[in-house]
Amino acid sequence: MAANTKKRVAVKHIRDGIKSNYKKDCKCAICGTEDKLELHHYTTVSTLFKNYVEEHDIPVDTDEEVRAMREDFYKMYWYELVDYTVTLCEEHHRKLHSIYGREPPLHTAKKQERWVEKQRDKAEGKATKGRFASLI
Repeated sequence: MAANTKKRVAVKHIRDGIKSNYKKDCKCAICGTEDKLELHHYTTVSTLFKNYVEEHDIPVDTDEEVRAMREDFYKMYWYELVDYTVTLCEEHHRKLHSIYGREPPLHTAKKQERWVEKQRDKAEGKATKGRFASLI
C-alpha cells in the first residue's frame, strides 16, 4: 500500500472519530447561502496529525494504532479540530483553497481567517480600504 494512501486512511479515522462534535453552521460565513455547505479547518487536520505522530514517534500503520492514539490527539488539538473552523459554501471553500493550497500550511491559519472576514465584508458591501474606512 502506498504511504499516501495510509496517511489518508489514518486522517479519515481521525476525522470520523470527532465529526459528531463539528460545529457546522447553517449558512456560508461569507455569502450566507444555505446550499452545499462544507466545514473548513483553518489549521489543516492532516498536517496537525502528521506533526503529532512524528513528534511523539507514534506508529499509525494500522487502523488499530490510529484508533488507539486518537483520543490523546483530540485532547491536544480540540480547539483546532472543533472550534477553529468556519462553514463555507462549496464555491468559497474552493476559492480559499485555490489561494492557500490543498493543505494550507499551519502558519496561514490567521491569514485564512482574515481572508474569510474580508470576503464577508465585500459580500455585505462594507468598505475595506483601510483600518478607518468605517469612520468615513
